[in-house]
Amino acid sequence: MSHIVVIGAGQAGASLVAKLRKSGFDGDVTLIGAEPVPPYQRPPLSKAYLLGEMELARLFLRPESFYSDQNITLRLNETVTSIDPDTKTVTVGGDVIHYDHLALTTGSEPRRLPATIGGDLESVHVVRTLSDVDAMSASVTPGAHALIVGGGYIGLEAAAVAAKSGVAVTLVEMADRILQRVAAPETSDYFRALHSSHGVDIREGIGLDHLIGVDGKVTGAVLSDGSEVELDFVIVGVGIAPSARLAEMAGLTIDNGIAVDELGRTSDPSIWAAGDCASFPHAGGRIRLESVPNAIDQAECVAENMLGAATPYVPKPWFWSDQYDVKLQIAGLNVGYDRVITRKGDKGAVSFWYYAGDKLLAVDAMNDPRGYMIGKRLIESGKSPAPEVIADSETDLKSLLRT
Repeated sequence: MSHIVVIGAGQAGASLVAKLRKSGFDGDVTLIGAEPVPPYQRPPLSKAYLLGEMELARLFLRPESFYSDQNITLRLNETVTSIDPDTKTVTVGGDVIHYDHLALTTGSEPRRLPATIGGDLESVHVVRTLSDVDAMSASVTPGAHALIVGGGYIGLEAAAVAAKSGVAVTLVEMADRILQRVAAPETSDYFRALHSSHGVDIREGIGLDHLIGVDGKVTGAVLSDGSEVELDFVIVGVGIAPSARLAEMAGLTIDNGIAVDELGRTSDPSIWAAGDCASFPHAGGRIRLESVPNAIDQAECVAENMLGAATPYVPKPWFWSDQYDVKLQIAGLNVGYDRVITRKGDKGAVSFWYYAGDKLLAVDAMNDPRGYMIGKRLIESGKSPAPEVIADSETDLKSLLRT
């Protein structure tokens, strides 16, 4: 009987093993996770869970009993130390486990501040795991002062939660504007105004020089412009990196993560990868998507391909971010856009539509679920309405799906 081993018990790993069973695989399945709890949702961690609005059990993707009911061996709080492709084994704890096929769903890791500038001081936090957020919760108290390093979505979401909790927030972004790497100036302007209205002090074009500590605990920061900020804690949101160390040690091809083909197979025919850790062919190049929807969709596709489906993975990118009372929904990929069309909706809703020439690439929709859903369907069907039609608030967007 064949044995499929999955390393990484996050969203992708949980989706992959569930799909294996749903697709009729009756061999042995082992899911190995480094954390002491079953696979859980990450997006609510730094929002509802940190705010005390969601209990731990509600974070779990499935009850722990699901894995035993599906005859899936769940090994938690264990770290795989090596993979040997020649013998088809992985070493975890004191055990050597044989596999017929191996899937790497190791996710990603937050980038941390170097110790040389104070990154190892107490109360300097990152936002990735349950333990990260549990460690942070004691710091997030009314009247405290936080420094957020990084003006991407991670940093902005952290700023929103802190501000809602009564924390005085200073956010620094080294680039010229927040969200510069991922969004148009229009979206940056929208969220800058939103955060400023909630009292967040956003400083763009300014980085962190170093942190100041007393008795091992952070107490302040010196910024790149020479200014100093007194603070009680720091949240670092300067991006994530694919967790590819095991794959690299095993000799697999690495290219912005673990390189896979259109089926999800790595450079070793018995090893597969999916989720944040995997880069895959797209539009004549390679891409790596850091999102929950991609983790689910790619993992399920890989599960079917492990069983012989031979179905190329075609991403349908979409993302979301919750900040204060605003839900941002993003459809498509805005890479290569040359203009942005603004469409205003009801009750403050607005959406920004990215075009390359006459081709619709992506949509950022703020509190505009209708604009998002129709934009997503248009992009997936390859339809590109004329920009002036989108800009006209009188246009019935739904009618564009019929043309």
